Formats: sequence, C-alpha cells, structure tokens
Amino acid sequence: MSEEEPVSYEVRGTTAVVTMDRAEYRNAQNSRMTYALDAAFRRAVDDDGVKVIVLAGAGKHFSAGHDIGTPGRDVDVHYDNEAIIWWDHVGKEGGDLRYAREMEVYLGMCRRWREIPKPVIAMVQGACIAGGLMLAFVCDMIVASDDAFFADPVVRMGIPGVEYFAHPWVLGPRAAKEILFTGDRFTAQRAYEWGMVNKVVPRDELEAEVFAVADRIAAMPRFGLALTKRAVNQCEDAMGMRNGMESVFGLHHFAHAHNAEVAADSLGGMDARAMKNSAT
Repeated sequence: MSEEEPVSYEVRGTTAVVTMDRAEYRNAQNSRMTYALDAAFRRAVDDDGVKVIVLAGAGKHFSAGHDIGTPGRDVDVHYDNEAIIWWDHVGKEGGDLRYAREMEVYLGMCRRWREIPKPVIAMVQGACIAGGLMLAFVCDMIVASDDAFFADPVVRMGIPGVEYFAHPWVLGPRAAKEILFTGDRFTAQRAYEWGMVNKVVPRDELEAEVFAVADRIAAMPRFGLALTKRAVNQCEDAMGMRNGMESVFGLHHFAHAHNAEVAADSLGGMDARAMKNSAT
C-alpha cells in the first residue's frame, strides 16, 4: 500500500486524520506523496463536518524528510502544478529544473498548506528531519511524543536550510542558528523549551492527547477559528516571515548551483545514507 497509496485519510468525529504511509522508508516525501497530501487536505477543507485536521506519520517515524534515495523517488515524473503557476520541471536543465520543481513541490505546497483555513495539528513521533520539519512547521500546533527528535541537517550539503525556511520565526534566531550550524538532532523537550512544540507526552499517550486537543478546538466556531488562524499568520508575515523565506529560497538555490559546479552533484555529493551516518 505504501507505494501505491502514500497517504491515507479518515475522519474521526469532527477530525480528519491525514497519514503519511511510506513507513518502510520512514515516510520520506516523494512528489507522489506531496500531491496525495494536497488532495487529502483539500478533501478535509471541503468537508463541512471536519473542524480540525491531524497530520500523522505511519510507523515509528513522522518523516525522515525529502525522498533522496528510495525506489519511489520520482524527481523526473510530471505532475500537474497545484501550488503555483509555472512551467513543468520535467525535461528542463540545471537550475531551471531544480527551481521549478522545488518552488512547486516544496516551498509552494508548504505555503499553500499553511493557509488551510482549518486548524492543523502535527502528531509527531520518532524522526522529524529536514523536509519532515517543514511539514511540522506548516501546522498550527505540534504535539510530540517524548521519543520524537528533530533536525535540519542540510547545511552538511552546503545548503542553508530546507526550502520552507521558517526557522527564525518558529524557533527564534539563536536556536535556529544552533540547529543549522551544528546539524544536530534536538529532542522534543528542547523543541518545547524553544516554543516550537506545544506539548510533549509519553509515546503511548500521543494519539489520545492529540485527539483531546482536537476535540477542544472543534468546540469553537469554525469561522472564528479560520479568522484567528489568518490573523496569526498575517502577523507572522508582517514580522517578515514570507519575505525572509523568499530571500532564503534564492540562497538555497544558489547553494544548489554552487554544488553543481564544485561537487559531485547539486546535493554536495551527499545521499540519504551519508546524511544518516553523519547525524548526531
């Protein structure tokens, strides 16, 4: 099921549960999963009976990030753009290919999901790395198990953080620099202390806690929740988040181009195994 249906969807009462379902690959995100997530979120938004959305990951881990090495990696496969109006990346070369694909599949999709008018809770266990961190960042709340850990290690590739660069706003500037400069993993408790995570609970209590929070939120008026979410997002943008993210996306792609000139490839010669082995 994982490769054919990378995302599952169910409704429990007033809560829609959107679950990444590539557990065999630690829920690594290929384009197929990205578009399946988008379809599931759209389904939840269009269902008037759904008040809250939970984003989850099947298996031991929430998400190990972008798919840079599984058999299901589909970087050269065409999908109709949903997040932005741009030409297809397939058949393009160099920076044109990378920029077109990442602006759609990574930055564009995450920005689109941040604007979902219903509250979204990330239910995080195990690894939440790089692209997985992006998915957690776009959610309105994060409830994590005490075995969860987080990291954005892509500076090891010579790249200044993942495409959806919300780090200074979500973590604060000094914590953002610490996790990026070192590439080290940080615990759910540390994330809670920095204000990135709302709650940390024992692993066997995670699901119950998330649905208890969802039920409390669902008691609020739907339109009031949507306006409140929009109000907070607008204030973040007034503090520079959207413009900052746009400028860092340019730096991100300058780093890709630099790698393509001086290293083995645009990822600085790092593959999934090398990234995993370098983690601390």
